[in-house]
Amino acid sequence: MNLKVNAKLDPNFQPLSLVCREMRENTTENGQDIVIAVERNKGYTSTYKTRIYKDNTGHDEENFRFVERIAKSLLWVAGGYKIIIAGSEVVGNKIKEAYTDGGLRDFDVHFMERVYEQKFEVEVCSLEIAPKDKSAAAPIGRHLDGCRIGFDAGGSDRKVSAVINGESVYSEEVVWFPKTNSDPNYHYEGIKEAMKTAASHMPRVDAIGVSSAGVYVDNRIMVASLFLKVSDEDFDKKVKNMYLDVAKEIGENIPIEVANDGDVTALAGAMDLEDDSVLGIAMGTSEAGGYVDPQGNITGWLNELAFVPVDFCEEAMVDEWSGDYGCGVKYFSQDGVIKLAPFAGIELDEKLSPAEKLKVVQGLMKEGDERAAAIYDTIGAYFGYAIAYYAEFYDIKHVLIMGRVTSGEGGVILLERAQEVLDTEFPELSKQIKLHIPDENSRRVGQSVAAASLPKIN
Repeated sequence: MNLKVNAKLDPNFQPLSLVCREMRENTTENGQDIVIAVERNKGYTSTYKTRIYKDNTGHDEENFRFVERIAKSLLWVAGGYKIIIAGSEVVGNKIKEAYTDGGLRDFDVHFMERVYEQKFEVEVCSLEIAPKDKSAAAPIGRHLDGCRIGFDAGGSDRKVSAVINGESVYSEEVVWFPKTNSDPNYHYEGIKEAMKTAASHMPRVDAIGVSSAGVYVDNRIMVASLFLKVSDEDFDKKVKNMYLDVAKEIGENIPIEVANDGDVTALAGAMDLEDDSVLGIAMGTSEAGGYVDPQGNITGWLNELAFVPVDFCEEAMVDEWSGDYGCGVKYFSQDGVIKLAPFAGIELDEKLSPAEKLKVVQGLMKEGDERAAAIYDTIGAYFGYAIAYYAEFYDIKHVLIMGRVTSGEGGVILLERAQEVLDTEFPELSKQIKLHIPDENSRRVGQSVAAASLPKIN
């Protein structure tokens, strides 16, 4: 595989965006169509159409490896408890084997079962009955009428705003420690206190919008790191409906909408840009994503880009949690910086925490150290190819880049190299997609107003 823009410190990098392109090019004569789909709550379905080599022509293993990466990507982009493979029984049966209890993708199976409270399954069918896209039609966000509470639950502080007709009349940030508390009442009382404080600054409460890290289905908390120490039993009994329960205490029948903080960040960016088709990516402890579609709506997709593979190389670093290789978390987070440090000739003290290791590299970057610059240059190359891969699943006009990895001069180098990849390898995307780093202040204020705008007033 020839890259026009090399990942300086990672000569084995095999961008999945190029793999997709090569598969399409190599199968024009001897290929067959295939549809990969994932189904989630309420029958919402997302599909991906491509071509693979014809079955039983000596390419079955190659086909499987390729389709498995696409199915995995679609699963973590859109979410679902069912994968449907239409057009290849050979590949479909191999995917079925991989996505089973104890199979190759055991982690993904159990994660999705927890999120959607359904048994995971893989269905194989013919192209004639391939599923079609079915999306959540209801627009969420950009509702600025009335008196609204916007709540943003972070891991180290919680923010709340009282918003009247789109203007924030009161905001506060309170330090809290949700990740180290095992008693869910701590979380409940903190959320309730924040909302009651905001309510006291308005004549009434017409709607409540919540931005929070984690996975939410129908406003219920399915998986969230804020409740890391809470037992499974307490999570099921006291956490899943927590935001709905607090809303009832604020007032009867107040509409509430809960969304992943990545989606709300993308929505805030879209409102700021006065445009749509926005993909937001935060590179911090992990890689977080959010998306606003061409109609300006939040989709209800998972957007868990940390688990979406971007590197086809089987020798790529494995993520400790999911047990899978080449996934975004090891490329676009502090882990990505730490992974590349030894290849750049930078030795980091093993006693330091990941955040402290990142600070060491950022310190070297400030001093103009070329080794540190090579790390950001490499991540930029990764990122340019990854944007092209994300464009296989998302309709993108703007990419917002945030998070501590992108701060300072390193972020500038990262963006320049990503732009070079788009310009040289994907000129058609380069014309269409603009890259942005929003300033911190507009992002923070925008986040709570965007959260407040989530629900529609009945």
